[in-house]
Amino acid sequence: MTLKIGELAKRTGVTVRTLHHYDSIGLLSPSARSDAGYRLYHRADIARLHQIQALRRFGMALADIGTYLANPDSRPSAIVDQQIAALTRQIAQAGALRAQLLSLQAQLAGGEEPELASWLSTLELMTMYDNYFTKEELARLPLFSSGAAIAQWEALIAKMKQAMAAAIPASDARAQSLAEQWMTMLERDTGGSADVVARVETMQRQEPAMAERNGISPALSAYVRAAFGQWRLNLYRPFLTEAEFAFMQANYGKHANDWPTLTAKVRALKDQGVPPDDPRLRPLARQWMSMFSSYAGTDPATHAKLRAAHRQEPRLLTGTFMTPDLLAYVGQAIAATAAAPE
Repeated sequence: MTLKIGELAKRTGVTVRTLHHYDSIGLLSPSARSDAGYRLYHRADIARLHQIQALRRFGMALADIGTYLANPDSRPSAIVDQQIAALTRQIAQAGALRAQLLSLQAQLAGGEEPELASWLSTLELMTMYDNYFTKEELARLPLFSSGAAIAQWEALIAKMKQAMAAAIPASDARAQSLAEQWMTMLERDTGGSADVVARVETMQRQEPAMAERNGISPALSAYVRAAFGQWRLNLYRPFLTEAEFAFMQANYGKHANDWPTLTAKVRALKDQGVPPDDPRLRPLARQWMSMFSSYAGTDPATHAKLRAAHRQEPRLLTGTFMTPDLLAYVGQAIAATAAAPE
């Protein structure tokens, strides 16, 4: 059985435009074409489309999906397993809310007045996360849905709080090691999405109950950022002169809160297939260079050293929610913006 592109779009809900884009980037090309030149999709093509759409729902970028599927060890059954696990977590989350509602229902039916805490707990389950994340994200991302991941976070938060309470400076290797672990877990449990991280940080700032619930106070967040910044500075140090490093150390971290949002905006345009010379990228490219120059200075020679550092030290991408392909995309956008007339 084969399907033309229009038939495939109609039966799967994937738009023709999206299928054309997948074909253009080599992610999903039809197995055959009719004598009239129409794309014809076979069973194997449809199975691959299922894998692509499933991985997209897990938050994976298109470029990463291509790399993943090119791995001979990738199996369709593994992706189905992940989907089942995500739905299981979603069912568990819905079950927790259902249990809370049943408890309220029983109290009300018995003529009891539920405790204030019962109402508040129910409302919290219903609204807090829903204000910032989709139901699919809440079901899929380990940060919200995995008991094992949540337990790891509780343990790490406790260690970080102990380090801060003991006045261990952010420049200390112990604090830096914990901060590196923090950012590595954050990338893992948010699906590597800078957009999700930006929303997590917004929720932390705007929902006082959240800081009370997870123990991540503004002071603890600042401590983690400072320690992680010191960890990254140590990786840059061998590539810079003393003067260059001193300037970076004095200015690094000024825009730490702004990078996730900016990275998410650029990633969104890239994933939409927007070319790097598109005018929509210019304000983002200018902001990127402004934030970069705030700690790197304006000397092209220093910038070249930092680019070399990224080529030679892959750990510099840890905790940045950046990938080599996104860095290349940003570089092209910056070059195109510099060449464009004002």
